[in-house]
Amino acid sequence: MNAYLLLANGMVFAGQSVGAEGVTVGEVVFATGMVGFEETLTDPSYYGQIITQTYPLIGNYGMNKDDMESDRVWAKGYIVREACKTPSNWRCEETLDSFLKKNNTIGIEGIDTRHLTRVIRESGVMNGAILTTFDPADPANQAETDKLLETIRAYAVTDAVKSVTCAEPEVYNEKGETHIVLMHYGCKRNIVRCLVKRGCKVTVMPAFATAEQVKALNPDGIMLSNGPGDPAEPVEVIENLKHIFELGIPTFGICLGHQLSALAAGAKTMKLKYGHRGANQPVTDFESGRTFITSQNHGYAVVGEELPAEMGEVAQVNANDGTCEGIKYKKWNCFTVQFHPEANGGPKDTEFLFDRFLNNVKAAKEAR
Repeated sequence: MNAYLLLANGMVFAGQSVGAEGVTVGEVVFATGMVGFEETLTDPSYYGQIITQTYPLIGNYGMNKDDMESDRVWAKGYIVREACKTPSNWRCEETLDSFLKKNNTIGIEGIDTRHLTRVIRESGVMNGAILTTFDPADPANQAETDKLLETIRAYAVTDAVKSVTCAEPEVYNEKGETHIVLMHYGCKRNIVRCLVKRGCKVTVMPAFATAEQVKALNPDGIMLSNGPGDPAEPVEVIENLKHIFELGIPTFGICLGHQLSALAAGAKTMKLKYGHRGANQPVTDFESGRTFITSQNHGYAVVGEELPAEMGEVAQVNANDGTCEGIKYKKWNCFTVQFHPEANGGPKDTEFLFDRFLNNVKAAKEAR
């Protein structure tokens, strides 16, 4: 079946349908990872977005439930150059096409993803739609195309954290010696795995949990997860964080958790032209002088220069564009990073940050 990608600027890309049929509208972004496509699709940070994979062949090792980072696909749509129809791997349970169909996710293959990526890099992230219902390039469909373009241009990702967080607390590894509260802003399962394999009991809390609710759990440490959307939108979460930090409990923030912490400290965030999404982002750490290759997925960044000096200092920057990648706080027992040290389908260079966090937790327990 034919499928089409219609961008907000009126450009049309024609290809073939993969996954579900119909129409889907979202923010079109690109991700540079060569593997980890199932983790990408099920990462809540992609809520509201249509993902373009820059690597030309996707699905060659198939899909399986163990690689899912959440219970469902959060992306609004999927764009690939070629969807592999004959995957080869002993763990494979199904093809990309069947996985997308099962998750009611609309996709398109057979388009020039290099051209599309260049458009996004030059023009910036823009809204678009994948559709199988009509050809938007056909003059006979002009009225339908104009109506869809109005919908595309009006689209915005809103209520992102509210839409992806858990409804009730969830507990993992009940007998763990160190109790970590994980604030769920759209967290990936591998954050829980990284903590559990280090002997932690993990209580995953809804994003809007208050400082009083967190304190009542008597945690040894707090983690702030990744998540989707404009970090300045969930103002209630930001206000809650100010009170959570005042508890004095060692805290570690990742991605959206990093951005929300900076906003709570009085800094600002900005929307990047096309964001950082992929498994090859270089990050320079000032303390060690080393540059790490990291996995990232975000469209916003903290304006490091706007962080009040009494609150903290920028600890890492992106080696490509100089944007803030990490903050070490002075007023709070907290450090945060923009990248994903828990990356699955990505480099493990910075997983040691979990050990650094737990060393902070241990030191705080010994000091009580």
